[in-house]
Amino acid sequence: MEIFERIGNVLNQAMTLWWLGGLAEQQGEYTKAISYLQPALEILQRLKSPDAEGVRASLDRVMGNG
Repeated sequence: MEIFERIGNVLNQAMTLWWLGGLAEQQGEYTKAISYLQPALEILQRLKSPDAEGVRASLDRVMGNG
């Protein structure tokens, strides 16, 4: 994460946040998952990435469990 931030690779930063959010969700840590998924979604929306819909679905699922 830190390296992606330092070099300005926001796409990989967002994908890492998404992955961390999924991991936190699997562990039942919904608040932590949301803290990863929300910035991932914001980045991907800004980049107009089709992956934003997947993150949105993850975030919706987590918010339903939280």
